[in-house]
Amino acid sequence: QVQLVESGGGLVQAGGSLTLSCAASGNIASINSLGWFRQALGKQREMVATITSTSNTNYADSVKGRFTISRDNAKDTVYLQMNSLKPEDTDVYYCGALVGVLTYWGQGTQVTVSS
Repeated sequence: QVQLVESGGGLVQAGGSLTLSCAASGNIASINSLGWFRQALGKQREMVATITSTSNTNYADSVKGRFTISRDNAKDTVYLQMNSLKPEDTDVYYCGALVGVLTYWGQGTQVTVSS
């Protein structure tokens, strides 16, 4: 079992920045990769960025060059630095942990970007 707790969401103006944090607990050693995903009401959850246990990263095309995912293994925490935010980045952001064929999710944090 893995538990994830996100923090750092909020309201920001277009062009601004936010940093999301996700603290993991439980069976940390079983985690293959961590990632950030987002979902708007009535839409499918989509991948934003992922990072493996060896720190290989992957980004959605829509956020490349603006968002950076990183992890602090000592703190069992993954971060998402979001710069140059756009109104279309408004969503609920979820932290996910891939463990084998299972994905564990946090409760989500709202990010709202005003124009």
